[in-house]
Amino acid sequence: MKKLLSLLTLLILALGAHAAGNKNIRVSTDNIDLVLQVGDNNRLYQVYLGDKLATDADFNHFSWKIKPGSDGSYGIRGREAYPGSGGEDFFEPALAITHADGNLSTYLYYKGSEQKKVKGGTETIIRLADDQYSDEVTLHYVAYAKENVIKTWSEIRHKEKKPVTLWRYASGMFYFDADKYFLTNYHSDWAREGQPATQQLQFGKKIIDTKLGTRAAEQSEPFFELGIDGSARENEGRVMLGTIGWTGNFSCTFEVDNVGCLRVIPAINPYASDYVLRAGETFKTPEFIFTLSDTGTSQATRNLHDWARRYQLWNGEGSRMTLLNNWENTGFDFNQESLAELMKDAKDLGVDMFLLDDGWFGNKYPRKDDHAGLGDWEPTHSKLPGGIPALTKAAKEAGVKFGLWIEPEMVNPKSELYEKHHDWVIEQPNRKTYYYRNQLVLDLSNPEVQQYVFGIVDKLMTENPNIVYFKWDCNSPITNIYSPYEHAAQGNLYIDYVRGLYKVLERIHAKYPKLEMMLCSGGGARCDYEALKYFGELWASDDTDPSERIYIQWSMSKFFPAKAIAAHVTNWNKQSSVKFRTDVASSCKLGFDIDLKSLSKDDYQFTQLAVANWRRLEDVILNGEQYRLVSPYETNHAALDYVSQDKGHAVVFAYDLHPRFEEPLRNVRLQGLDAARRYTVKEINLMPGKTSDLSCDGQQYSGDYLMKVGLPILTATQGTSHVLELTSE
Repeated sequence: MKKLLSLLTLLILALGAHAAGNKNIRVSTDNIDLVLQVGDNNRLYQVYLGDKLATDADFNHFSWKIKPGSDGSYGIRGREAYPGSGGEDFFEPALAITHADGNLSTYLYYKGSEQKKVKGGTETIIRLADDQYSDEVTLHYVAYAKENVIKTWSEIRHKEKKPVTLWRYASGMFYFDADKYFLTNYHSDWAREGQPATQQLQFGKKIIDTKLGTRAAEQSEPFFELGIDGSARENEGRVMLGTIGWTGNFSCTFEVDNVGCLRVIPAINPYASDYVLRAGETFKTPEFIFTLSDTGTSQATRNLHDWARRYQLWNGEGSRMTLLNNWENTGFDFNQESLAELMKDAKDLGVDMFLLDDGWFGNKYPRKDDHAGLGDWEPTHSKLPGGIPALTKAAKEAGVKFGLWIEPEMVNPKSELYEKHHDWVIEQPNRKTYYYRNQLVLDLSNPEVQQYVFGIVDKLMTENPNIVYFKWDCNSPITNIYSPYEHAAQGNLYIDYVRGLYKVLERIHAKYPKLEMMLCSGGGARCDYEALKYFGELWASDDTDPSERIYIQWSMSKFFPAKAIAAHVTNWNKQSSVKFRTDVASSCKLGFDIDLKSLSKDDYQFTQLAVANWRRLEDVILNGEQYRLVSPYETNHAALDYVSQDKGHAVVFAYDLHPRFEEPLRNVRLQGLDAARRYTVKEINLMPGKTSDLSCDGQQYSGDYLMKVGLPILTATQGTSHVLELTSE
């Protein structure tokens, strides 16, 4: 009887494998197809990634038939959708597990799949499992048809008797076949964010990653351009834009194998992160988001922008507040009365909100500089005798909203929190402590610390419900890597820290869904789409020199819409005019961080006018389609335009950075307009008493002319800027 049952079982498995061998799984948008196929060996393979095919009948021409070798084993290398370690593929795996018995190999076989509708798209769910161990992987692909964006992640779980250790855990794996591949990744440092670096990928691996833990993107940013058969170009050629949603250590591996096939492997960085996974727990990898375009980076950018505004970015289709920050004006030197005066300045300027920056907290150890106070989130009595309630009241009387700076993940050793809770701090017990910016990182893998950090925001909001905005800063990477909470599982720290942060943010979002927050980290050291589920904007850089900001914002704009990039007018580069500084900031989410009383009468009147213009044109700038027209990386100028969704309105920004002597000046050809419509061109953001010196001001043109011939809006004068408003009939 047992023998008969065994034969029946083998027959059922064989039939299942044969049936599975004919199965194609299509992940599809309006323009993209990702086709996966279950092979004759019941393993899952990528057989196609590219332009959408007209009919799925052609899928029958894809075939991943695996023939056993002479010894009966399968001898094939390549294209497995989620390959495990220790098998016949000799390249980088997507998954690597040390099983409870010490075995290092994992083979994943197809178990089933389904598709379901989700907001904006279709989710494909594919279940895989090891045939010898009780380990399971579920692959998720969400395809957004209209936006031509796909996001993917994996979920890993097991039922082994003892914990297993994960040492590779990719979000997915994608294959390309071409003659050449060109990668553009973005490196950075404080005040030097968004620096592009392009190289041709040859045999072997190129890895972009970070090991900083919290201030993760300070040196390497979690997004890339991949040019297929040529370097990524703005308006032509095949390109992939990809970004990983993870506010911690990430890794993107690009591996060209021995037959010229490229594997793209986005993941959490496994550095110092051999993760102990208990039975029944689920390890979810970050979302990897990508789009493909046959017409260059520009279209791929608009795909990501549209997707982000509709489905990922906090309040992505809503408005944003303009603001006045006090930091560049006062630093730590302020009091209750001086802040109340600045709030009146904010109202007179015309912005929506006053933002109080660092230096408002701590009593036993007052926050006079960056050496003390972090962790003690009580207003300093000597500076603010009325506390935050007095400030929100003053803001209301001035007619503006109120926002506040916090850095809740951090602690100064010179603080009451550190004195009470050494066990809440990431700090090695047996070595000399290294301090970055005179501070340490709280251990957010610990649920008690998560509760504490949530409590900071919750207490401030409960006592001061008129707070509408937090600038959430994070100025130190994780140093002295050791978690008192993780004990024997120190390899879990980097990952559980980020998950702990998300738990806090999810609680804040659930209780205060209308609370707007800025994602800040010593400038642009946090810039990912998972965090942006909770934050309305990111702070791209502390460098607000307008000439430098043009480059930084240009890079960031490839992956993030304008409404997600905060840009402030400050005193960096005082040699540049207030107009130039304001026009640069106006191309993103506008704010000010400047002593308004130091401005001349004309400059002050100009800023008021510019705020009013930005407010009037906010919908076009923040929700319109963006087109990068003249690159600062290729010329001595920069220009871009935003076109409203109905193509009836547009705004053009043009900047002269460092023109050469007698440099030929070409017309700027606009993009995105309706060729059949006629547009009236008007220069705005003019200084008081000045009229436009552009010949196109007040003229009417067809969209066809503007896109084919263009406008003469560049000049030979360094630091000149022009902002044009186009209105169709």
